[in-house]
Amino acid sequence: MFISPTRGRMTWEEMLSDILAYIMEAREYSYKIIVGTDSQIKHDTCLVTAVIIHRVGKGARYYYRKRNQRKMSSLRQRIFYEAALSLEVAGRLTALLAERGFESLNIEIHLDVGPKGETREMIRELVGMIVGSGYDARIKPDSCGASKVADKHTK
Repeated sequence: MFISPTRGRMTWEEMLSDILAYIMEAREYSYKIIVGTDSQIKHDTCLVTAVIIHRVGKGARYYYRKRNQRKMSSLRQRIFYEAALSLEVAGRLTALLAERGFESLNIEIHLDVGPKGETREMIRELVGMIVGSGYDARIKPDSCGASKVADKHTK
């Protein structure tokens, strides 16, 4: 289940239909889909994966999925798990979009890592994992899907 801030709870199919309706209402624009995951440690680990449909230059819509896991104390484990969740969602979206004739829609995966801070040493491995899976990868400060949208819902 995903949640749309304006439409509430949605299944995969409902989310996909909403994304495609958004594209169809203004076909003259270019679009990209962004998938990003962020996590926050509280009593357990709260993980949020966001799916954003970006109408380039004209705004966006987003959906998110929240799940709780046992507490992950290792930063490395958490960051790689975030990337794996994003890949899982991107893979399913790719398949669903292809079934509906939208296989050319670009999907980016935004990673919550950057050149500053503790995660800088993981950048090459994570970007390699994403690119090796066939997706474009973005890191901070260009990874708003993870560092802004998903992060907002981990709090």
